[in-house]
Amino acid sequence: MSVTIGDLANALQAEAWGDLSLCVTGAGEPAQVDPVGPQGGLIAMAMAPKYAEALKPGSIAILAVGMDPAAYGLRAAIFAPRPRLVMAGLTRAFDKGPQVQPGIHPSAVIDPSAVIGENAAIGPLVVIGPNVRIGRNARIASHVSIGRDSVIGDDALLHPGVRVAHEVRAGDRLILQPNASIGGDGFSFVTPEESGIEEIRRTLGTRDGITQQHWTRIHSLGGVEIGDDVEVGANTSIDRGTIRATRIGSGSKIDSLVQIGHNVIIGEDCLICGMAGIAGSARIGNRVVLAGRVGVNDNIEIGDDVIAGGASKIFTRVPAGRVVLGNPAVKMETQMEIQKAMRRLPRIAQQLSKLQETVTRLLEKG
Repeated sequence: MSVTIGDLANALQAEAWGDLSLCVTGAGEPAQVDPVGPQGGLIAMAMAPKYAEALKPGSIAILAVGMDPAAYGLRAAIFAPRPRLVMAGLTRAFDKGPQVQPGIHPSAVIDPSAVIGENAAIGPLVVIGPNVRIGRNARIASHVSIGRDSVIGDDALLHPGVRVAHEVRAGDRLILQPNASIGGDGFSFVTPEESGIEEIRRTLGTRDGITQQHWTRIHSLGGVEIGDDVEVGANTSIDRGTIRATRIGSGSKIDSLVQIGHNVIIGEDCLICGMAGIAGSARIGNRVVLAGRVGVNDNIEIGDDVIAGGASKIFTRVPAGRVVLGNPAVKMETQMEIQKAMRRLPRIAQQLSKLQETVTRLLEKG
């Protein structure tokens, strides 16, 4: 695929410079991009002066506003008022995605009661269960399975190896990366008597006695409900609800290797980064950002627009708009003061030791 510099600039709503008829066939880092040839060439992502130093004369590039393309010997350039947003548009334009041939592959196993939308593409060895509904223009790559009574909206993209269980309802433009698992049973078990976990929560650590315990499964009767424009990363697991559905709000993006427990509610336009874990029945507001390895306790609420820094552990309710960090998570400014104080501890210990020695000597003299 190729597009001219002029057309690409229009699509990105950005200003262009130079020969706007030159063809762009893809994107690359400045050191990898050769001068543009008669058939076009790659466009260099050089949106800061430190990256532009590697540009080759005669090439084409995306630059930050204010940079001088003539100084780098470029033949054409596009100026990015917000570089990462321009990068999003550019990568979208050249992303071919997985190769899913049009139509239904002969090796796919589709229940006769399933409804497949217009122009859907279904790859090899896909299994689609009873009463499933697949939206228009959906692309389902190889080795995907979709359980009974599930609904996948229009323009969905399911990468190889995805597992969608029964009674999952997803909106339009869903993206599930390889091996994502949606709708597995929640991790919910109970003992006939008070369990050790319940005892510790009640006593805050004191054990009256330790007895044998046998766990009984609480079955998951709820499903998973996913809004529009949601993306779920590779090897991420979203558990189904116990009675009501686990819910993921429209526009939310979930990274790889994330665990979302049963009954969790995640709001709209959230960003959940890699290796985060959200325990059962937690409620996450809108536009919340959980950085990598953040842990969220069960049955707590995180308000709208909260940002949690990497590896934070959230055990209690977080009010809307707060930025938290640490284990246990506290206000970021408080955590920074804690870290400063911890760095001072060795010096304070030395000072205390000297003070004790001085007091001892004075007492001995007295």
